[in-house]
Amino acid sequence: MMDWLRDNMWAAWLTIAAVLGLAELASLDFTLLMLAAGALTAAGVAAFLPGLLWLQIVVGLITAAAMLAAIRPMIVRKIHHGQELKTGSAHVIGKSGIVVKEIHPDGGGSIRLGGELWTARPYDEVSTIAPGTRVEVMSIDGATAVVYPVGDPLHHQLGSTEPPKPQDPPQS
Repeated sequence: MMDWLRDNMWAAWLTIAAVLGLAELASLDFTLLMLAAGALTAAGVAAFLPGLLWLQIVVGLITAAAMLAAIRPMIVRKIHHGQELKTGSAHVIGKSGIVVKEIHPDGGGSIRLGGELWTARPYDEVSTIAPGTRVEVMSIDGATAVVYPVGDPLHHQLGSTEPPKPQDPPQS
């Protein structure tokens, strides 16, 4: 057994790399993956220099340490510090829509937001927002969008399939 292992040390290193790689699937910490990379490089050294176990270990340790110091922090930063996933109604906060039914403090208004129709009320609770006005969603209250106007009313009919008519250029 020892003779086979000495002649096929690359297979032992590959087995160690595979076990570490599978264990990484359970931890998802990227530490075992970096150690598996070290074992893979040791397997490469073992394939070309089978009699130098000390060199295989040193190269494997150097590779694993370099991966832990340089590559793992970049991967962890990229994965853990990416954009936050917004779920539910939180994904519409900050988006803009168009008023389709007048919004007044007493309720009853509605907006078109990303192809969906939402009930809406004004953010400041005293404004009335006319149809065609672009609004931004400030928060969600139950199933009602709390909105604030961000622009002038649009100059075309909502629901109209006709393209807007071009305006005459100014005369000089």
